[in-house]
Amino acid sequence: MGLPGPTHHFGMKAHIGVDADSGLVHSVVGTAANVSDVSQAHALLHGHEEEAFGDAGYIGVDKREEMKGKPVKWHVAAKRGKIKAMQDGPLKDLVTAVERTKAQIRARVEHPFHIVKNLFRHRKVRYKGLAKNTAQLFSLFALANLVIARNRLHSVHGSSPSCV
Repeated sequence: MGLPGPTHHFGMKAHIGVDADSGLVHSVVGTAANVSDVSQAHALLHGHEEEAFGDAGYIGVDKREEMKGKPVKWHVAAKRGKIKAMQDGPLKDLVTAVERTKAQIRARVEHPFHIVKNLFRHRKVRYKGLAKNTAQLFSLFALANLVIARNRLHSVHGSSPSCV
């Protein structure tokens, strides 16, 4: 016999826009877990980008209605299966090198998630409702920006940070 009352299931995604040079988060969007990444791409741009990088979840972003008229050049990762299916040779080696370069730039997006999930130990949503959880994400990513900025300052000035 189950527990009385309704069973709540809630999953969410945090979509973030990160500056490739500084690693700082400039955009945060919280959505239900079933919302595709590509549908939120327009909300992650601050408007002054010339280039944007995304994983395979952003395939087709440049064809979406929300992107019409935006001068952003998208660099989206190819699906692994497409590269695996290629015949071995110099073309495959070149495509693999290009994809590795894209991945190194996209890796900047993962660092704020590392700070929020591992340093701040935020792994589960705490509240009922998307609005409250998204508000918490804004706070967490703002704090992650402070950690990233502090670490950059420490590295520039030669002293070691006390944590991270």
